[in-house]
Amino acid sequence: MLSPELLHGLRNLSLAARQAAEGFLNGAHASRRHGAGMEFSQYRPYQPGDDLRRLDWRLAARSDRYYLRESEVDTSLTVHLLLDASASMNHRDDNGLTKLDYARLLLAALAYLATQQGDAVGLTVLSPAGLRHLPPRADARQLPRLYHALETATAAGHFPDAATLAPLTARRQRALTVCVSDLYEETGEIQALLTRLRAVSGDVLLLHLAAHNELSFSHKGPVTFRDLESNQTIQLDADQQRAAYLQQLQHWLRETAQTARRQGFDYHLLDTSQPLDGAMREFLRRRNAT
Repeated sequence: MLSPELLHGLRNLSLAARQAAEGFLNGAHASRRHGAGMEFSQYRPYQPGDDLRRLDWRLAARSDRYYLRESEVDTSLTVHLLLDASASMNHRDDNGLTKLDYARLLLAALAYLATQQGDAVGLTVLSPAGLRHLPPRADARQLPRLYHALETATAAGHFPDAATLAPLTARRQRALTVCVSDLYEETGEIQALLTRLRAVSGDVLLLHLAAHNELSFSHKGPVTFRDLESNQTIQLDADQQRAAYLQQLQHWLRETAQTARRQGFDYHLLDTSQPLDGAMREFLRRRNAT
C-alpha cells in the first residue's frame, strides 16, 4: 500500500486516487488465501482496471476478498462526501503533509471507488466563507469536477455556523454521508450537523483525522504552539508535559468515539501518517450495509 506522502508526491490527484484504490483492492486480494467452499465458477479475482461495479461488495465486507461477479451488478447509491476546510486542517505532520492534504487524497480515492461502481457522488467543502457544493451525479464528468474542487480547496477560519450549514439539511435525500474532519470544534457544531444529516439522509461515516505528531506528541524541549483558528499561543516544555498531554488526549478520543457512536455514526480514527486502506475498507463495509 502506497504511503500518503508517496501519493501526495505524485502531484496528480486523479492518478493518486486510482493508485490508492486499485492498490488497496489488488493488495487485499493478494494477501488472502482462497477460502474453501467458494463457487469459483461465478467469480474471478479482481485485477487493476476491472469495472468496480461488478465487484461482490458483500463478499468483500465479510472477508476482505475482492472478486468480480460474472452476472450481477450491485445497486447504486448516493454518496455525499463532506470536507472540513476549517483552519485546523492546516496542521502539518512530521511527514510534511497537512490534514487537508491527507483529506484530499482520501476523499479522491473514495470518490473513485464510488464512481467506478456507478454511485452518484457529491462533495461539499465546509468553510466559514460558505459551502462549495457539487450535487451528487453519476455521469462521466463528475470525477474531474470532484478532483478540481478538492485540489483547489483551502482551509481557513472556524468551522461554519449553523446558518451557513442549513442548506445541507433542507431537503431529505437518502445517501451515505462520509465526513472527513479533525473534529476541532468549540460548541459541538460538527456533531450537530452530522446528527441532522443522519436524520434527513441516513447513514453517516465519520472519519476522524489526527496527525501522528498529535497522537504521539513527538515534540521535544521548549515549544511554542499556535492555535490555527484563534491564533492564540502557548509555551511549554514538551518533555515535561508529554505524559499529561497523552493522558488527556486518550480521554478525549474515548469520549469523542463514544459520543459519535451513541449518535448512530460509524466512527473511525485515522492517523495521517498511515496508508488510506483502513478508511477505504470501512467505506466499503458501510456501503454494503446501506
